[in-house]
Amino acid sequence: MGLFDKFKAGLQRTKEKLSHEINRIVTRSPKLDAEALEEIEGALISADLGMAMTRRIMEAVKLEYESQGRDGLDVSEIARQEVAASFDGMACGFEERENLTVVSLVGVNGTGKTTTAAKLAHRVRAADGTAVLAACDTFRAAAVEQIKEWGERLDVPVVAGSYGADPAAVGHDAITAAHARSADFLFIDTAGRLHTKNNLMKELEKLHRVIGNQLNGAPHEVLLVLDATTGMNALNQAREFHKAVPLTGLVITKLDGTSKGGMVVAIHDELKMPIKFIGLGEQADDLQPFDAVQFTEALFAK
Repeated sequence: MGLFDKFKAGLQRTKEKLSHEINRIVTRSPKLDAEALEEIEGALISADLGMAMTRRIMEAVKLEYESQGRDGLDVSEIARQEVAASFDGMACGFEERENLTVVSLVGVNGTGKTTTAAKLAHRVRAADGTAVLAACDTFRAAAVEQIKEWGERLDVPVVAGSYGADPAAVGHDAITAAHARSADFLFIDTAGRLHTKNNLMKELEKLHRVIGNQLNGAPHEVLLVLDATTGMNALNQAREFHKAVPLTGLVITKLDGTSKGGMVVAIHDELKMPIKFIGLGEQADDLQPFDAVQFTEALFAK
């Protein structure tokens, strides 16, 4: 399956709901009266595109309608252009580094951090690179076992401590192991935590401080993993985590399981933070670098 097909399949639920609603409204309405415009606005909001983006799309639709009338007016195309423009210039994926790149994955419970760490390691392996996984979630009973299973499946080494061990100590050992293996990437799976849990946030700061003392600039990437099925609640998580932790980008998971894929647009539009990767399915290769062109084409595909 090609990249566009992956995007199209992963965004199918969002696309079907959004395109169906827009087409239904436009086809039914010979004129875009106030009622039709209100319904289009509602369809955009229900896809979780966010109020700011919805307003920009509606202003562009009204301007186009006033200048050329109903004939030839393509609401979906106008929406696609506005969304694409919001991502203009955004970088995705990882920057190339000569030596070890350390990536810390953070977020609340249940967003898919462990699976994301494994899938990122798989991407590195598929590109003939080397990766190490660090099991720094020492509080969730099954977390260490889960990441070890992924490591065995993908043939990626895993550095882990005992249940309840100090995550910073595991991180320290993982840096040492990654250097010993001349690894290109070290992916750190951290425990799920709410930004409001002060003790857990301090623990995360300690982990980052320890590995930073051991390797200059580490972690080089701090990615917040968000579950797309939570819709606009993910925006609140991103907003608050960004205040607490110096994030370098976002990973949006489970896009294939929701009709609210527009939340990707809303989060980037508000925070102006790079969307590094998106999850479009359950397989190891279903985590893809975010591509704004492919994403918008798939979101508004006819």
